[in-house]
Amino acid sequence: MKIPVEAIKNFDEENAVNVIANTFTHCSQPASVFYNSTINPIEKILELHDQKIALYERMIKEKDEMVARMERLLAGK
Repeated sequence: MKIPVEAIKNFDEENAVNVIANTFTHCSQPASVFYNSTINPIEKILELHDQKIALYERMIKEKDEMVARMERLLAGK
């Protein structure tokens, strides 16, 4: 768990409760994490879509090159 021995020995439940109580006020903090997010899910979806299109285009190009090589090999026989 990577918790120092001193932290376990010196643990004070009252102090821990005070830290938690003073960190979150009316549960507004967790909600604001999502509200103020700089990640736009639509942009991420579009980015993945563009990556897939680029992959498919590259696969089609490689397929066309392979077909052209095979045609040249067959024409040489």
